[in-house]
Amino acid sequence: MRISGGRAKGIPLKVPSGLQVRPATDGMRQALFSSLGERVVGAYFLDLFAGSGAYGLEALSRGAAGGVWIERHAGTVRCLRANLAAVCRSCGREESGLEVIEGDATRVPWPVDRPAPDLIFVDPPYDRIAEVAEPVCAAVKTLVGGKTDVLLALEAPGELKLEPAGWEIVKRLGKGRHQPSITVFRCVGGSPE
Repeated sequence: MRISGGRAKGIPLKVPSGLQVRPATDGMRQALFSSLGERVVGAYFLDLFAGSGAYGLEALSRGAAGGVWIERHAGTVRCLRANLAAVCRSCGREESGLEVIEGDATRVPWPVDRPAPDLIFVDPPYDRIAEVAEPVCAAVKTLVGGKTDVLLALEAPGELKLEPAGWEIVKRLGKGRHQPSITVFRCVGGSPE
């Protein structure tokens, strides 16, 4: 698994062995970031259920200004921090403006001294999506307040259709049923119901 574009293109990413981590495939990340294009440059991101950190690291490589990764497993967090250091070295940047939080992604922690995120990546374990998708999308909606230009990319099995309150579907990427897909949502006005 490697960074697929930007200044750190080709940098390999470590994935912890023995843990149940399902890394985002290079192809899915490339499809998502190709569709986001220049939206990534200068953006702040939030990578929930971060695992190896691939989504946020890809954003960083492609010009994101800063961001936060949330992952609850200590061993996975160690891999993520090593990946972050490697990508920062390749990009020639410091780790300032970047934070890895070991914690529960369903609580959507966000440092109070940062601007609200522009891009949110949500990649929960597939067996937990039904349980966490709606509450996480509602918590993110609260976090971004009245911003309506925020995009949320949710990876899930292709057969799963989600329509969280306060979000509208912009596009779906993937090959369909029983294959990973990414649904990109845009935040719409008002509070979640």
